Amino acid sequence: MRFCKKIWSNGVELVSFPYFCPKSKHDIMIKIHNLGLADSVFNQFMAELRDSTIQQDRMRFRRNLERIGEIMAYEISKTFEYEAEDVYTPLGIKTIRTLREQPVIATILRAGLPFHNGMLNMLDHADSAFIAAYRKYDKNEEDSEIRVEYYSSPDLEGRILILCDPLLATGESIVKTLNGLMEDMMPKEIHIAVAVASQDGLDYVERTMSRLPVTIWVGSVDEELTARAYVVPGIGDVGDLSYGEKRSS
Repeated sequence: MRFCKKIWSNGVELVSFPYFCPKSKHDIMIKIHNLGLADSVFNQFMAELRDSTIQQDRMRFRRNLERIGEIMAYEISKTFEYEAEDVYTPLGIKTIRTLREQPVIATILRAGLPFHNGMLNMLDHADSAFIAAYRKYDKNEEDSEIRVEYYSSPDLEGRILILCDPLLATGESIVKTLNGLMEDMMPKEIHIAVAVASQDGLDYVERTMSRLPVTIWVGSVDEELTARAYVVPGIGDVGDLSYGEKRSS
């Protein structure tokens, strides 16, 4: 096993975990960008997102998720390819470098919708994909599994895919979702964007996706993951906080 070093760029920590390091161009190493490590207004939005008092205002909670999505979309856009375009103003012509191609932004219902909207605010010509996934507990509510029941997606072959989900707990839903999306389509780049992630969940995604062109963008990393897959201190139930409590099934 070979270990990879941490790289610092513009105040953002790019972490490559020690499970896998590429030996050739055919081996790909996952990078993790933790945006919360650099001082910026981004952390103000993250603080409000976690604050249990501010969370009582659903509109503000959804708006903070949108803001986080907007900033992450901007940061992700720096990795895209651009080309020169002549823009005709009322007084002349200005050459500006614009996006060469539009990404596909995917999210997991329902918690991911405000986050997804924030990304669309920045990447407003992007295509969208939607996935229905949930955690199903057994009768004793001790063991659980992730069930994915619905996909609605454009063709992802050779495209840039951004999968955004506010919370990465165990990482199972992210991995199952990507496996389902890539069953017969292979994106050329995969960006996973999450507001809060557990360290265990990041490790799981890295182990299972290490040979894919994956980059993870995270707002904050929490160390504790409970037996019931709750991230601590975490955020809470993002879907309920955004849209109201759902009926227990």
